[in-house]
Amino acid sequence: MTLALATLPTRRDEAWRYSDLDALATAWPAPAAETIRVVAGEEIARLVVQDADTGDVAVRDFTVVLERGARATFHVLNTGGKLGRVAIDVTLHEGAHFELGGAIIGGGEQTLEIVTTLNHVEPNATSNQVVRSVLGGKATGSYLGKVAVARDAQQTDASQSVKAMLLTRTATANAKPELEIFADDVKCAHGATVGELDANALFYLQSRGIAPAEAKTLLLRAFIGSVFDGIGNMVQREAIEAAAQIALERIL
Repeated sequence: MTLALATLPTRRDEAWRYSDLDALATAWPAPAAETIRVVAGEEIARLVVQDADTGDVAVRDFTVVLERGARATFHVLNTGGKLGRVAIDVTLHEGAHFELGGAIIGGGEQTLEIVTTLNHVEPNATSNQVVRSVLGGKATGSYLGKVAVARDAQQTDASQSVKAMLLTRTATANAKPELEIFADDVKCAHGATVGELDANALFYLQSRGIAPAEAKTLLLRAFIGSVFDGIGNMVQREAIEAAAQIALERIL
């Protein structure tokens, strides 16, 4: 998607349905998208940490083109700002692969979003998206992910897994995985769940002498930790896990 539009989005635009448009208006027009092209057979990995100051508006937009056999892995941690949004638009050519591991951690009255559009335009491309959200206070966390499979993109294999954990009854999680398929030989799956912390697991940890706040933090770290498993650089992985820990402690 292109964010540097002259006209402010409205809720008629599906990709902005759950956004904080009043906050967005204070920072419009948004920065132009960062364009990334991965040539045939090459591989890239990107780490995106969105931790803007409270009250700020942060909109980050990526346009990714994967040529034949190319691979891209994005790990996203979205925790900052009154409105924090990370949008990724990917075009996959033959045999390409895209991997996303994303986490949203918000509290107060934050609106945090991860929005993806995956365009499978040629055969044998694959994609996998895993997103986990932890929300407290009156925060709103949204994942909107569209997988579009063109008529010629046979043998596409695409999956989306979206789970959200609500710490308060006033927090809101929106999960909208979407499939648009025009090919007939594909494997596409998606799933979305919204829940609360397991009371039995909390009781077990507390019965072992772990303080309530620490027990919650341990369970939540395990809940979101899987999205960072694919980070090969240990320094980067430890840094993003530390940032996630700070964000969790802030909302507990």
